[in-house]
Amino acid sequence: MNRPSLNDLAAFAAIANQRSFRKAADALGVSRSALSHSMLRLEQTLNVRLLNRTTRSVSLTEAGTRLLAQLGPALRDLDAALDTLADARGAPAGRLRINANKGAASLLLGEVVPKFLSRYPDVELDIVCEGRLVDIVEAGFDAGVRLAEAVPQDMVAVRLGSDIRFLAVASPMYLADRNPPVTPDDLYQHRCIRQRLPSGKRYRWEFARHGEEIAIDVPGALTLDDSELMAQAAADGLGIAYVAEIFVRHMLEAGRLVTILDDWCPPIPGLMLYYPGNRHVPAALRAFIDVLKEANRR
Repeated sequence: MNRPSLNDLAAFAAIANQRSFRKAADALGVSRSALSHSMLRLEQTLNVRLLNRTTRSVSLTEAGTRLLAQLGPALRDLDAALDTLADARGAPAGRLRINANKGAASLLLGEVVPKFLSRYPDVELDIVCEGRLVDIVEAGFDAGVRLAEAVPQDMVAVRLGSDIRFLAVASPMYLADRNPPVTPDDLYQHRCIRQRLPSGKRYRWEFARHGEEIAIDVPGALTLDDSELMAQAAADGLGIAYVAEIFVRHMLEAGRLVTILDDWCPPIPGLMLYYPGNRHVPAALRAFIDVLKEANRR
C-alpha cells in the first residue's frame, strides 16, 4: 500500500475533529476545495472510505474512527517534536490560534498583541472572535480567552488584566423624566436592552450586594446579541443596558452614559487565557504567555 502524505493525514484529522470541511479549512488556512482534494486523495491511497459526507454534515466511518484514534496522538507527538526546533533556533515561529470573545480580543489588541508581534515576527497570530464557548482542543485552537468562571476546570489558566465589572448604564436623556432604579427590582419599571446569549437564551442580569445575589429577566422591547451595540443603544436613549465596563468606559467619560445601581455591581474575577495542561505547549504560546505576564505586571 502506498503511504499517504502527512498533509493529507492532517487534513483528515482536522475534518474529523471539526465535523465540517468549512471549519477545518478555516483552521488549516486552506480552501475547502483543496481540503476536498486532500480527502479524495487520501481515501484513494488507502482504498477505504473514511468520511460519510452529505450537503449538511460530515461523520466518520468505522475505518475513519479507528484511524483518528491512532492518528491524533501521533500528530500531537509530531507537533511537539517539530516545536523543539523553535527552542533550538531561539525564536518561535509558525501559527498561533487563539479563540476569544470580542471584549477579550479588544483587550489583547491594546498592548499584548503589538508587543508580541514586534518581538516574534515569525509567528502568525490568528485570533478568532466567538461569543459561544468552544472546545478549544476539538476546534484546533492553541488557547482560549474567557471569563474565569467559564474556563473549564481541566485547563491551565493565566490571568489577563484585573478584575472586571458589569455595569448597568443609561443615558442622561433616558433618565431625564424617570426615577433611576435604586434596587434591581426597580428595573421592572424601566425599559431595558436585553441580551441574547450565543446559546439562544436571554441573559438574566446578575447583581450582588452584601452577600445577596439577584438574577433578573429584565423587561424590554429590544434584544441584542452584541455588547457594543447594547452600549450604543443605551447611549441613544433606548433604555438601560448591562454590559462589561470595557464597552462603555469611553461613553461614561464623555457623559453619554451614566451608571446606575453601582452598589449592586461588584468586581468579579476577570479574563483568563487558558490552554490544555496535558499537552505539549507550543513555543509560540509560551512566548505569548510571557508577554501577557509582562503586561499584567505593569
